[in-house]
Amino acid sequence: MPHPAVRLAAISEEPLSVAGVLECLEDPTAGGLVLFVGRVRDHDHGQGVTGLSYSAHPTALDRLREVCERVAEEHDVTGVAAVHRVGDLAIGDLAVVVATTAGHRGSSFEASRALIDTLKAEVPIWKHQRFTDGSDEWVGSP
Repeated sequence: MPHPAVRLAAISEEPLSVAGVLECLEDPTAGGLVLFVGRVRDHDHGQGVTGLSYSAHPTALDRLREVCERVAEEHDVTGVAAVHRVGDLAIGDLAVVVATTAGHRGSSFEASRALIDTLKAEVPIWKHQRFTDGSDEWVGSP
């Protein structure tokens, strides 16, 4: 049975909505809400980036749900939400949005940090970066 605090776990080809994530976490008992938004930046390791693409393994959504469930179990939270974008993204586009709610800010900060760090480490989503010099790089692929 899913943990009741997990409100959203999704992988999307559509642009991400911070407002949508916040809306799904609406809770009058939550005194703290911590949100992290990952955006596509114009550089990486000293090289200019022109854009990137994210690809997800077929098991990625199940893995994302597992990560959300684990964070909900291990932290004193009332809400957990995570959504990652796939497909072609431009500089400035939102790539990932994660948020947690809790009775107090400390629990929410800890849970949100665990959520983004574990998502990046365990969910099989791979980044293909294109650089200004015409080269490219896969990040996180097996």
